[in-house]
Amino acid sequence: MARVFNFSAGPAALPEEVLKQAADEMLDWHGSGQSVMEMSHRGKEFMGIAAAAEADLRELMAIPANYKVLFLQGGASLQFEMIPVNLLRGKASADYVHTGEWAKKAIKAAKTFCNVNVVASAEDKSFTYAPAQSGWKLDKDAAYVHYTANETIGGVEFQWTPDTGDVPLVCDMSSSILSRPVDISKYGLIYAGAQKNIGPAGLTIVIVRDDLVGKAQPTPPAMLDYKTHVDADSMYNTPPTYSIYIAGLVFQWLKKNGGIAAMEQKNIAKSKLLYDYLDSTGFYGNPVNQADRSRMNVPFTLKDAALDEEFLKGAKSRGMIQLKGHRSVGGMRASIYNAMPAEGVAALVDYMRDFEKSHG
Repeated sequence: MARVFNFSAGPAALPEEVLKQAADEMLDWHGSGQSVMEMSHRGKEFMGIAAAAEADLRELMAIPANYKVLFLQGGASLQFEMIPVNLLRGKASADYVHTGEWAKKAIKAAKTFCNVNVVASAEDKSFTYAPAQSGWKLDKDAAYVHYTANETIGGVEFQWTPDTGDVPLVCDMSSSILSRPVDISKYGLIYAGAQKNIGPAGLTIVIVRDDLVGKAQPTPPAMLDYKTHVDADSMYNTPPTYSIYIAGLVFQWLKKNGGIAAMEQKNIAKSKLLYDYLDSTGFYGNPVNQADRSRMNVPFTLKDAALDEEFLKGAKSRGMIQLKGHRSVGGMRASIYNAMPAEGVAALVDYMRDFEKSHG
């Protein structure tokens, strides 16, 4: 059976080269006589896999030595709670930027632990833009400032890094990590669910600055304390071993293909192809402010929503799946993460053009 172009927002497409390598190694990893799925997480084989994955991620993202890299579970959603538990450090409030559904969930979770100051919100325009920092109402006494780099549902992406001075900047990079270079030193903490640009579901990456570890007041339960996981090298309990292995293969794939800087250029080209077509026609529309459009998730609508199901059916018949928009916004959404080849985006644009000709 031929491979389809999978535009899912997550779990998302993985590089075909990575999948083939994993298949080749499924029954016997490097002559060990066992699958990675069967390995003890404390055995030398898997310890080597995990160490290599961390080293490659550090190299790819140029992560400074004073930052810890954690391989955790619970998705980005658990981080919505772990962040205030660990980073409040006795303070009463934290600043949050509200740009859509995922920021909303982070805000709701934080309210359980502290006063949340929403420093800026894009709700006034249905979350179709990233609020300029000149309008943010930051609190110099806040424990941290949290924002969502890319709103997967709404297709809004920050094309710039906020400046929060001495207040630690915290970022949910779940759907944009590894898609563009990032200056890690500007952040106190970065977190990302793996199932979009890193690997399979089940793994969450946390990159946290040393001085923010072990300062929680009161001391959190062990599983919610970053210090627990730092001290145990992410192996306090059994980690998501196979997800870490696949993530490591993805990191190797990125390195072989020019690293993050090269991937950014490919992502710019892919998203430009799709946005240029959307802007050329009145049959389709994209609601997002042009300067804030996501390179990773492109929502679009048809002029006549009654054609949505026919559009999706036709796309599937041409080998393109998971184009239905999130239930909260409707329409369509093409998620074009790192693993989506340029050919997939070109095929989508060709299909959209043909559909417009026959239905416009």
